[in-house]
Amino acid sequence: MRDKTPLWSAIAGALREDIAEGRYAAGDKLPTEAQMADRFGVNRHTVRHALASLVEAGLVRTRRGSGAFVAARPTDYPIGRRVRFTENLRRAGRLPGREVLLQEVRAATEGEAAALEIAAGARVLANHGRSLADGQPVAISESLYPLDRLPGLPEALAEARGVTHALRAIGVTDYIRASTRITAVVATATQAVQLQVTEGAPLLKTTSLNVDPKGVPVEFGRTWWAGDRITLTLEE
Repeated sequence: MRDKTPLWSAIAGALREDIAEGRYAAGDKLPTEAQMADRFGVNRHTVRHALASLVEAGLVRTRRGSGAFVAARPTDYPIGRRVRFTENLRRAGRLPGREVLLQEVRAATEGEAAALEIAAGARVLANHGRSLADGQPVAISESLYPLDRLPGLPEALAEARGVTHALRAIGVTDYIRASTRITAVVATATQAVQLQVTEGAPLLKTTSLNVDPKGVPVEFGRTWWAGDRITLTLEE
């Protein structure tokens, strides 16, 4: 038998949906604990537990004596053929940021090699990073680049001007998204720390492939998005 969802978690989910759907905008005051207790038919302690989880996720802030307020609404992030993190965030009115967590050269797994159309075990540059919007973590990612196809990429990326500039510097004048697969997952303990969410919080995982103008793969990536902070939208 499936375990029942804790009441506080169900309430937190309902409030997340209210915020995501725009029923409460950034800066709006939420109903009082007493009002929410009446709405959901629970005691105030249960409501307090739900609010605490939203505060920890960065969606809600509280002021002593004043109540709880919406900290921010999720940012719309379009997924299309031309996906550029910095451009997308700026278009949404957010300040983009990027942190490199780890950069390593390793052998491609069988699945990674198939996606990149290289031999299994061929060298790839694995770039692990964390993306920020207005200083708040919104995604962690692992991007894989075929080194034999893209010589000089590590040095170009070291200049810290972004992937687009780095690829252009080594001769890849443009690239587009060939495919994107979106799945719903929950945050592991380490992902929760990196994204500053609770363990088990909802995440959106995208698995994508970027190709050059000739259709040759140049990047295979996996990204885990904080589900409360980003709304992925599809566009042509």
